[in-house]
Amino acid sequence: MSVCGCLIGRPVMEVESRYVAVRHHVEGFPSEDDFEVKTGKLSWRPESGEVLVRNLYLAMDPYQLNRMKRRSLAHVDAGGIVPGERITAYGAGKVVASACAEYKEGDVVAGLLGWEDYTLFRPTPGVLMYKLPAGSDDDDLHLKHHLSALGTSGMTAYAGLYEVCKPQRGEKVFVSAASGSIGSLVGQFAKLAGCYVVGCTSSNAKVELLKNQLGFDDAFNYKEEPDMKSALKRYFPDGIDIYFDNIGGKMLDAALVSMNTHGRVALCGAISEYTDASHRAAPDLLEVIYKRIAIRGFVVWDFLTRFNEFTGIIGDWIRQGKVQPIVDVSNGLESVPSALTALYLGLNIGKKLIKLA
Repeated sequence: MSVCGCLIGRPVMEVESRYVAVRHHVEGFPSEDDFEVKTGKLSWRPESGEVLVRNLYLAMDPYQLNRMKRRSLAHVDAGGIVPGERITAYGAGKVVASACAEYKEGDVVAGLLGWEDYTLFRPTPGVLMYKLPAGSDDDDLHLKHHLSALGTSGMTAYAGLYEVCKPQRGEKVFVSAASGSIGSLVGQFAKLAGCYVVGCTSSNAKVELLKNQLGFDDAFNYKEEPDMKSALKRYFPDGIDIYFDNIGGKMLDAALVSMNTHGRVALCGAISEYTDASHRAAPDLLEVIYKRIAIRGFVVWDFLTRFNEFTGIIGDWIRQGKVQPIVDVSNGLESVPSALTALYLGLNIGKKLIKLA
């Protein structure tokens, strides 16, 4: 628990901070016109118990779109986004003022910040925030890792594969959206577990990335497959043991047909359904029943108490060269709208980040 208190003699610090807001609730496919960059003032006071952070990197995550809708189950878990107001998001930054002994000026932190130049937060046990090693802001690659493989994307990939699906050596694993921030890690983790791994993605260039750079056994461009059920039968003639689902919809329907008895499905995301509710999956429940398929939805916060354990393991893999994080960086706060919409066009590779400073 943080130890906070009044810092006698310290002046009030006031900064001008730009932030990205939505103009209105977003119900369908997002466009850059749905967003605006606004400017406001943040005031840090020494008696506030708060910490002021200058943000260095911001993360782009598809689930944010569900928070922007007027109604969504995502509001229960992550909170809804109010038009015109600041948007909380995962990021990394440098402390410029602190009224808590746990954080000192100059500390580099990663956690729940916001799509803004500066973030003011009050440390509590329920807020995901942690300090990075000294000098992290001078090691650009290291900082990027903490927003991808060593952040929520890595924890989601690790928890979904190892805790939800519990892979066994020799099993067959299918990963959708396999070149994205989570899928690209899931495939690498599954290979380390001794599994046969096939991923699907949205371009031939990404197919080559998965096979030649990330070590997937095979991969395919789903846009070139008119019949997904037939495609999966072709890539998995002996069936699928584990399906890590980032897409939902028809992809989930097709995967269940190829699942083996006692197969496991980790429902991580359903990006095909975020922009069009008509794409919702309608799985054949007889496939689930008679094959005894275990399907489990999960969110990263389910495993928050094991964050250090998971990232410690992943960090060792990165240092040993066994895992390669992939990041895609745009520059400047004003690029947030185009970066977010690009996620739904399949234009990003790996974790999409915004560099502010």
